[in-house]
Amino acid sequence: MCGIVGYIGQREVAPLLLEGLQRLEYRGYDSAGIAIHGSGTGKNAGLRTAKTKGRVRDLEERVPERFAGTTGIAHTRWATHGAPNDVNAHPHLDADEKVAVVHNGIIDNAAELRAKLTADGVTFVSETDTEVLSHLISRAQAEHLEAKVQEALRMVEGTYGIAVLHSDFPDRIVVARNGSPVVLGIGEHEMFVASDVAALVSHTRQVVTLDDGEMATIKADDYRTYTTEGSRTSTSPETVEWAAESYDMGGHDTYMHKEIAEQADAVDRVLRGRIDERFATVHLGGLNLDAREARSMRRVKILGCGSAYHAGMIGAQMIEELARVPADAEPASEFRYRNAVVDPDTLYIAVSQSGETYDTLAAVQELKRKGARVLGVVNVVGSAIARETDGGVYVHAGPEVCVVSTKCFTNTAVAFALLALHLGRIRDLSVADGKRIIEGLKRLPEQIDEIMRAEDDIKKLAEDYARAKSMMFVGRVRGYPVAREASLKLKEVSYIHAEAYPASELKHGPLALIEPAVPTVAILPDDELLDKNRATLEEIKARSGKILAVAHQEQEKADHTIVVPRNEVELDPVLMGIPLQLLAYHTALALGRDIDKPRNLAKSVTVE
Repeated sequence: MCGIVGYIGQREVAPLLLEGLQRLEYRGYDSAGIAIHGSGTGKNAGLRTAKTKGRVRDLEERVPERFAGTTGIAHTRWATHGAPNDVNAHPHLDADEKVAVVHNGIIDNAAELRAKLTADGVTFVSETDTEVLSHLISRAQAEHLEAKVQEALRMVEGTYGIAVLHSDFPDRIVVARNGSPVVLGIGEHEMFVASDVAALVSHTRQVVTLDDGEMATIKADDYRTYTTEGSRTSTSPETVEWAAESYDMGGHDTYMHKEIAEQADAVDRVLRGRIDERFATVHLGGLNLDAREARSMRRVKILGCGSAYHAGMIGAQMIEELARVPADAEPASEFRYRNAVVDPDTLYIAVSQSGETYDTLAAVQELKRKGARVLGVVNVVGSAIARETDGGVYVHAGPEVCVVSTKCFTNTAVAFALLALHLGRIRDLSVADGKRIIEGLKRLPEQIDEIMRAEDDIKKLAEDYARAKSMMFVGRVRGYPVAREASLKLKEVSYIHAEAYPASELKHGPLALIEPAVPTVAILPDDELLDKNRATLEEIKARSGKILAVAHQEQEKADHTIVVPRNEVELDPVLMGIPLQLLAYHTALALGRDIDKPRNLAKSVTVE
């Protein structure tokens, strides 16, 4: 993985592909490359490539001035097989340099195929699994490119989103999907392909999203879709709701800062049109879950990875508190492998910003295979998880470009509050409590703005805490998922080691780590556990630990306190995480990190 762009039409292709790759830089990558059908003669004919370790700007310097052509594919790579270097960068060619392939995903049986091809006399030049595909396509006996690709894919086990050029078929690009997203962009006398609509929206907002097991051939004037077995499929373009301006930095120094600052508007968007004042509930038309079904469920299981999992932890607590049904969250990456008991009376909820997270998608597919009812909570309309689930809630955060999630995490937590309120009012939540939660939800955007106005103070704290070699994050019940997410944010963007624990667990081992050089961030909402949490601060101070409290009032035992406005206790986790996003951001800034593209990470993890 990580990013794919392709174009066929009348325009010069190299600038378009480089622009598309720049749009996909947010996904995280370590090398980049481009392949075009050369439009000249002699050495300028056939396939021409340029690729390099490093950033897209490094690739631009490698692209020759005379790199003419109107058809091409490009890629940003996040290393899975082989080190990040020029040779392992995509696209990958066959021995005769007639086939070029870009690939997201992992070929599970690559080693076996590689050994077989080597025995047949093929010489590999890279360490990648992707090069196997280029040789298989080249050696396929079929007459047409589509059939050659199908023949090759029948030998492959694993996940892929691919785009293929062949010098004998200069009028087309063939693409295929299995577990890794591929989107077609429909233009006027030109066609695009990408792994993410971000690469397309500056040229077209009419897109076709391929399903797993589906392929497409794009030519300058048309496209067709079909299965890997050759059967035609019926697809109609959809209009993307996000415009190109949504992906601009908007005057901010980084996308992360822009997206933190956008959260008040983003939360207003997820609430808009959904609140029902009359019945003290919300409208969630996409759930496809009627009142009888909602009352008959006996448990809720939420599945996600990373920040989505942490938002699911917040959601599970809200559902238990408001709907009074047992609920818990679990990493989708663990659930799919542990042969879990799938209960027909359990409602399963899959959470993913991109809607393409492979571990979560695989869990959904396993649940559907076993007859479970699965809802999705996702940000990207038309994504794989949105299509695979029985219904769900879109979080309407807008495009999130920075690798680390901020506004999408917050909007997902708010979407769970809406779902919990909806289920609660169907079950046993009173009108009075419903109105109380609604009033709390309506206060969120202004309270987020209030937190943002304290950014300068948080920045000063971050510059102090940036000297820490490690940090602890603690909270109880509602505060614990906030601590988990805040710890993850700090690790992702600043590279400071951080651990999160339930505050009650400190004395069962982690207290051994407390010392002046290891500060503790403590989440202390004014709830029924405030006195217990204050006792935790006493334990830390007794061991000379430094404390940063996030609370609704100044904490005497803390060295510093970030005061957050009060909301309803069930909604407090939504607000308490936001200053800790700013803390992580300004800590990383103080340390000079590459904030939007943290090392070793990718935005949308479409491999295992």
